[in-house]
Amino acid sequence: MPQIKPISYFKANAAEIVRTIAEQPEPYIITQNGEAKAVLVDYESYEQQQETLALLKILALGEQQVREGKTKPADEVFERLLQRWPAE
Repeated sequence: MPQIKPISYFKANAAEIVRTIAEQPEPYIITQNGEAKAVLVDYESYEQQQETLALLKILALGEQQVREGKTKPADEVFERLLQRWPAE
């Protein structure tokens, strides 16, 4: 469950919040005038999210290419690879 804190709390306790996030990785939602404006997460979680997003983009691109018929039979692809890099 994320922590929800106003921006004034974040300003007054930034170092403590960063230390807490490093020890117990859970997001902090920062609010301004009662509305969510930012999310603060630990670096490792951020990196994992970015990697996940990149993989999802690759999958979406692959699905789009399949829908558009931009595919080749696997045996044809493997044959071309073997021609470029013959087995030793």
